[in-house]
Amino acid sequence: MSKNIFRTKSINQLLSETKQDGGMNRVLGTFGLTMLGIGCIVGTGIFVLTGIAAANYSGPALVISFIIAALACGCAALCYSEFAAMIPVAGSAYTYGYVALGEFWAWVIGWDLILEYTLALSAVSIGWSGYFGNILTNLGLALPKEFITAPEEGGLINLPAMAIIWIITLINMKGITQSSLVNDIIVVIKLAVVGLFIALGISHVEPANWTPFMPYGWSGVFTGASVIFFAYIGFDAVSTAAEEVKNPQKDLPRGIILSLIICTILYIAVSAILTGMVPYLQFKTTAAPVAYALQLVGYHWGAAAVSVGAICGLTSVLLVMSLGQSRILFVMSRDGLLPRFFGHINKTTKTPVRSSLLVAIVSSILAGLVPIGIVAEMVNIGTLAAFIIVSASVIVLRKKAPDRVRPFRCPCVPLVPILSILFCGILVIMLPTVTQIRFIVWLAIGLVIYFGYGYKHSIITKAQKGTLNAAPAAAADETARVPSVHEGAHSTIEH
Repeated sequence: MSKNIFRTKSINQLLSETKQDGGMNRVLGTFGLTMLGIGCIVGTGIFVLTGIAAANYSGPALVISFIIAALACGCAALCYSEFAAMIPVAGSAYTYGYVALGEFWAWVIGWDLILEYTLALSAVSIGWSGYFGNILTNLGLALPKEFITAPEEGGLINLPAMAIIWIITLINMKGITQSSLVNDIIVVIKLAVVGLFIALGISHVEPANWTPFMPYGWSGVFTGASVIFFAYIGFDAVSTAAEEVKNPQKDLPRGIILSLIICTILYIAVSAILTGMVPYLQFKTTAAPVAYALQLVGYHWGAAAVSVGAICGLTSVLLVMSLGQSRILFVMSRDGLLPRFFGHINKTTKTPVRSSLLVAIVSSILAGLVPIGIVAEMVNIGTLAAFIIVSASVIVLRKKAPDRVRPFRCPCVPLVPILSILFCGILVIMLPTVTQIRFIVWLAIGLVIYFGYGYKHSIITKAQKGTLNAAPAAAADETARVPSVHEGAHSTIEH
């Protein structure tokens, strides 16, 4: 077993498996993918983290923090782009790890991604509930505290947080076309709100507010970069939609990179104007810095519009994260590492309905009953671990299969992946010890499940024993086959 747990799957086999149950609808292009990326990236980062980072870490040098974070995240994005174009299969880092590092590491990162996306869904929905409650209160329709607060915080259940998860899930279950359309509409609204802030705020910038520019020194700038680094991480969700892309070899890298570039420009513009409008220390007292800045200069209607934009921003984040989580769970189940019941595509909607329902059940229960502080603190470490494994996988696969056709090539390998690994590793070390311990406990639970269930039920194990019935790889159209990683003459399973 010690050798077999590091067995890999060929790209050939992975592509063949995408035809199971007729496959998903390939309808997304560069525009749709870019909008998905923006939908997941522009949210809490621009409406909340800007003020926190400016007040406590970077000061007006927040623009430099955003540039540093963008460069670091860009290294990981380039690694993702190489894999996404070469292996257009749902599953993101889990799938890439399976090809390059083997089943064991694929399980580790897949289990990690389940934690990341589930808790992120719960945390963002709780934040959405808070904004929703504030808007209703301003309209004179305040909800009873018992139904918008978790038990630990004095309430009974957070119903709005649970409701939005189920609404988003139902949209995603209808089909990728419907999900993409709803996301496009929401993204247009929130980009308009961000543009409105830039247009209103730029004339109220006082250069004196940028002095001192770097009040906390370079250490503050880099600490600020580590805080707002997580404002960028939504781009990895783009790769989870790989099986629903019309031309994945070109569209996936473009969608990942374009969404990151656009969001970086927006972040830099907003942070520069924000710290120019209001002295950075004043942001210590608010969790809504963009709306706060507009209120201070007299644009109360603008502040209300920003609140609507924040709601839209969080809604699109939920939409993309829900989509990504269901695809990861679906692929792991299709591989047999989790019950194959959830590795099923609905023939009518061409979506993984069963895995979507499971994600909704778990995340909505957490959102309704657990405070946001507890569910949010575990999200960051999961994302960083995913970036590290994807970056390492690029280096490994370049060594194992140097001649494989790569529609998009990460530049300066191994330098770029190494920089990604180093930066993400440093950020993992900087996270609170309790978060690291909880992550280790989660991984330990995952190992028990893998060795107790996943390894035995893996389609690779069943294929080796000759018990896999009508393996998808065997039934696939030969015209869709591509060379395997190791050009095995007799098997698509690699060791």
